[in-house]
Amino acid sequence: MVFEQMISLYGCGFVGREFKRLFDKQVDVIPREERKPKSKDILYMISTTHNYHVHDKITLDVDTNLKVLCEVLEHCRDEDITFNFVSSWFVYGAGGNLPAKENDPLNPNGFYSITKRCAEDLIKSFAQTYGMRYRILRLCNVIGRDDTNATKQKNAITWMVKEIKKHNDLNVYDNGTHTRDIMHVTDVCRAIKLIIDKGKMDEIYNIGSGKETSMKEILDLASEMCNYKGNLISIDTPDFHKVVQGLQHFYMDTSKLNQLGFNYLYDTKDIVGDLCQ
Repeated sequence: MVFEQMISLYGCGFVGREFKRLFDKQVDVIPREERKPKSKDILYMISTTHNYHVHDKITLDVDTNLKVLCEVLEHCRDEDITFNFVSSWFVYGAGGNLPAKENDPLNPNGFYSITKRCAEDLIKSFAQTYGMRYRILRLCNVIGRDDTNATKQKNAITWMVKEIKKHNDLNVYDNGTHTRDIMHVTDVCRAIKLIIDKGKMDEIYNIGSGKETSMKEILDLASEMCNYKGNLISIDTPDFHKVVQGLQHFYMDTSKLNQLGFNYLYDTKDIVGDLCQ
């Protein structure tokens, strides 16, 4: 009988819950107030989720994304530990080539984005100092109907489709011309597990679809599936959004993930269909 290595999971939000659901018997969820891992394989997901805290909780991104991380790293001075850190496409920022590759220069803007990039650097530095192994996993826009906390600021795509389901009028930036790299949460978690099982140590992996999808395509699909009776109203992108997002079009190169043999269960139509259920 082959026994699978247990994974200490830090952070049980939208993605963490799905990872736990899929791989329950291999996952030890670490309570939020605890810092010490229960196994040598760590999957770290504790994080804020957007750049808007600067308006009302200016220290939250630093406290959550860096301070808590360092408190966990205190217990990882061990060359047998593998620290799988969930980062974000936000670290790429504006001005880079598309598709974004793992070794591209980073130019994040906004407190959330900058602290995610700083967290990556802290992990690399800590690993060099103490011999801990690591992987950095940069997620695209993660989509799924069980994201019950989606808002205009956090996972806006999910929130917008839910508004379409309610037949509410909806403001859309620049007529939906913005593009993003989207992936269903189940596929994201399957990709994370594949990288934990087969990925190289001390590497960065993009986790995404490898293609750009426009907001217009997503909203048109949702409107058709939901027999939408509201109105999509094009408005100019707000200045703050332009500053912290910094880019109108984005998608990632996923060659490294694909080389591990990853296969997708959900395409764009499947993702939107899941949201419309």
